[in-house]
Amino acid sequence: MSARRPSAVRTRGRTAGFLGAALVMAACSSGDAATPPERSSTVDEDTATRTVDPDDEDDTEDPDDDVLDGVDRPEPDDEPDDVGPPPRPIEPVELDAPTDEEWFTTGFLEFPMQWNDDPDIDSGFSMHVAAWPFQQTYPGPEYQSGLPGTWMFPESGVELEDSYSTIEGGLGWWRDTRFATETPKFIMGGVARDFVQWANGPGAGGGYADVDLRDWDEPQGKYGVAQLSPYVLWAPDGLNLAPGTNGELFGYGYHPLPIIDEQPTTAGQDVVTGDNSWTLFLDTANFRGPITFFVPNFFSQPALDDPAAEGVFFDTSRTGANQPIAMETQVIPAVSDVDDTGTRYARITRMQFPANGGDDRSSIIVADVTVHGAEALAGQVEEWFDGGPAPDGMLDATESETNVFEPIDAEESSTYVIIHEGLDGEEEYPIDWSTLTEVDTSDPTVFRYRWNLDIVERDGNRFVLPEYYVLDGSSGEPRWTPVSEAEVPESTGLLDHEFDELGERADDEPYTTPLDDPSGWSAAAVDPWTSPGPVAGPFEAELGDGSVVTYHWYRFVDQPSIRFWGFDSDQLDRMQERVEAIHREWGPDGRYLPTPDVGDLAALDPAVLVSPPAGLEVGYVPIVTRQEAVE
Repeated sequence: MSARRPSAVRTRGRTAGFLGAALVMAACSSGDAATPPERSSTVDEDTATRTVDPDDEDDTEDPDDDVLDGVDRPEPDDEPDDVGPPPRPIEPVELDAPTDEEWFTTGFLEFPMQWNDDPDIDSGFSMHVAAWPFQQTYPGPEYQSGLPGTWMFPESGVELEDSYSTIEGGLGWWRDTRFATETPKFIMGGVARDFVQWANGPGAGGGYADVDLRDWDEPQGKYGVAQLSPYVLWAPDGLNLAPGTNGELFGYGYHPLPIIDEQPTTAGQDVVTGDNSWTLFLDTANFRGPITFFVPNFFSQPALDDPAAEGVFFDTSRTGANQPIAMETQVIPAVSDVDDTGTRYARITRMQFPANGGDDRSSIIVADVTVHGAEALAGQVEEWFDGGPAPDGMLDATESETNVFEPIDAEESSTYVIIHEGLDGEEEYPIDWSTLTEVDTSDPTVFRYRWNLDIVERDGNRFVLPEYYVLDGSSGEPRWTPVSEAEVPESTGLLDHEFDELGERADDEPYTTPLDDPSGWSAAAVDPWTSPGPVAGPFEAELGDGSVVTYHWYRFVDQPSIRFWGFDSDQLDRMQERVEAIHREWGPDGRYLPTPDVGDLAALDPAVLVSPPAGLEVGYVPIVTRQEAVE
């Protein structure tokens, strides 16, 4: 999923299904109770595990283990049936498309949850998602894919046209990532009304008026997120995970802390901005706690031009207990051609999944999706700021609920297709996902894939999916069915094909700021960075992605993402007092989010971890002012 610049790449036909479901959930903001979608598939009630062959009731379990990560599993009656190559001869499907690298794989992997209708659970979520290199080799600058994440929608009860707004983002790779590697990065992905602007982290974001995403005279979104933690560097290219991360669980979530008071007027207009500072919490092996938050004004800004938008978005609105969970893939490079008989084959850059499930053929994808009520922490923090006792920072489990996964077939969990830029939507045919894997929700709080090792290759601590597929219509609906390299005719030319951009990075032009390079920017663009400006720096850190960042230390309220919005001195004083209290009471080693019983925690890149200079331990934050490639 992504809140980078909206893509010209299609999300159409089959691939649009999940986004459509997500938008239906967004319609909850109209005040009508949303109804969860019904599924007609049959579930094995004893195991809640979907199988490759849905007609074989006994073909549901892994023969290797009776216990998987502490979950009791019934003894199967039979070994699972092997799923071999597609039957021959296949039935060719005619497509009028050229042979070039305008082919690509796109779609969603979906991880649906059972419906939660608790109206008091309205204050965000937390979850742990596997972090891993989705591609064996970074495929190049056209590649864009998220890892598991969510779309969180505001639910105001107000009907408004063009009201799409979310907190999404997550782990992944994007076409404007400048320092990409196989290891994913994290962005926050806040979307203001109808994508007019988006915010990905401190100093990172853009909008329709900011063509290159670094125009400080049109800063759209780049001031939408404020730095809260004094312990972590957030680079404009995204938050870096430790190089080599492979299947460890990255814990994160959002909860609306009352850091900035409600504003009865905004930018001199009679527009109310609410007091929801949606705060990002992390749960990783080397950092835990709140790290950044969305400045409420980022979401309320559209109301300055349209009074009907006041009170609709995340500055005032809470969210529901049901968030869609999925992987959104926009582009995985592919190529396709026909053999001498007219049968069409395709080759894609190789997808892979982590071998982190505790046995020889399973991957943990998502664990412990928990939704929170206001009293889980925000209510306690409000009392604290009013003079009460300081909470320990842990989101209260008694004011939270862990949602459970809905058992589905593997085929239902994927909308992946292999398509060409110029194809009609009716010619977008799915990858036969059910030949590759089955879905395991026997532990209802953990979503696993269990791979068919007759087709999927186990390579050390990863499962590598096939790179070759044949378009086969013999089963009725045409599908891209995996085949081995030996089954691909030489006449297709695919065996010798080399992807032109494999391993290449996008533009690695430095990210600069008005503090780093004030020339060329207006005084208004420079002012948030220099008035009053930093108190220490510059410092440098060399990151695991091959870039080096320059950073400075600012007093919290003097950082650019606070100064930009023009808060008055009383507002700034209250913010500074609250953040200093957070810095004193909540350290980077505390407990904040519920940690799952399965898997190991992922780590941030050690290079992004910093310690405040002497005298700046409380009330100061590090702000990255430049990022460039290591010479």
